[in-house]
Amino acid sequence: MPTRPEKVYYFGTCLIDLCYPHAGMSGIELLRREGIQVIYPQQQSCCGQPAYNSGFPEEAKKVARQQLKAFPKDYPIIIPSGSCGGMLKHHYPKLFADQPEAAEAQRFASRVFELSEFLVKVLEVKLEDRGPPIKVTWHSSCSALREMRVIDYSKALLRQLRNVELIELQRERECCGFGGSFSVKLPELSAAMVGDKVADIEQTGASLLLSGDCGCLMNIEGALKHRQIPIPAQHLAEFILERVHG
Repeated sequence: MPTRPEKVYYFGTCLIDLCYPHAGMSGIELLRREGIQVIYPQQQSCCGQPAYNSGFPEEAKKVARQQLKAFPKDYPIIIPSGSCGGMLKHHYPKLFADQPEAAEAQRFASRVFELSEFLVKVLEVKLEDRGPPIKVTWHSSCSALREMRVIDYSKALLRQLRNVELIELQRERECCGFGGSFSVKLPELSAAMVGDKVADIEQTGASLLLSGDCGCLMNIEGALKHRQIPIPAQHLAEFILERVHG
């Protein structure tokens, strides 16, 4: 069990910065409620995943080097995203394996925690639900499920909320079809995949979709609205903060 720290870094992600700022701020507030001082380095930027996944490792290294510099002290790095978390924790060591920054990248990666993982495993948070009864369903992003392996932590937080009923998706392990540039390069295939995901969400009877990744939320939420299905989507951090505030 990692030692409970007094200070942590917070990695905001591009999508949270540009599209879901309330999700990012909710994550910060959840950490502060536990007495943690949250440091948000202003020099941070993209994690480099778009370039890396598109086959441009040198461009990705330029972006990644900036992140290594932006988080210099030995504090945990908390990230409200399984996707960006996977890049920082699992792909930075590969990206710099034969570079002078190899050891630094390894140390950096060892400090990375996805938000729900950190809340449960390190802080051992105890949540008191102050919200009304609600049925929700949960989408597991591919990176959170297969790279970061943090879905159990996310669901553990939801199961602490006594008035929240979690209805599992029948095809939870299937991708929603976003995949960043994948949805741009193969739009027809991506649309078919998110169509399957939306149908699965609708059959649960849940009134809200939750996830820990904003890329998936953006993709699925757009498909739900396009099909005029009245099920909103929300980041886990924002949902939990609303529930504990009442």
